Amino acid sequence: MWHDKPFVTDNVHCLFHVPLDFGQRVTKNQRLIEAAGASPERPMILSADTSPWASELYMEVTRPVPGARMTTLSGTFSTHVYEGPYRDVGAWIADMRHRLDEQKQQLQKLYIGYTTCPRCAKAYGKNYVILFAQVAGARSTADAA
Repeated sequence: MWHDKPFVTDNVHCLFHVPLDFGQRVTKNQRLIEAAGASPERPMILSADTSPWASELYMEVTRPVPGARMTTLSGTFSTHVYEGPYRDVGAWIADMRHRLDEQKQQLQKLYIGYTTCPRCAKAYGKNYVILFAQVAGARSTADAA
């Protein structure tokens, strides 16, 4: 459960759900985060699709970051780790929905946590992705932002 967990947020342009400027947005915001001394020990980056043309980027921080758009996330989350190529995200989302149905939980919003960039995943030979399913009854201030 999270309560007002702070994140820097930004918009990412996509083409049929494929991010076009994800790396540039991460780099830009990471500079602001580092300048503010707001980097967590083990940083978390989440993404949430809003359409085939856009997604939201969430970068965890320890404090407000001047010059960045801030939000907080609060709520209860069900998580599951998947391994494989990014093209399998659709199947992972279907699996997560099935898991939530079995647990009688209602999906409110889905966030995807990436543990590596595509180049790093290729170098390591593994690509772990974590789905964070915010379940009904949980509130997210990101939805209000």
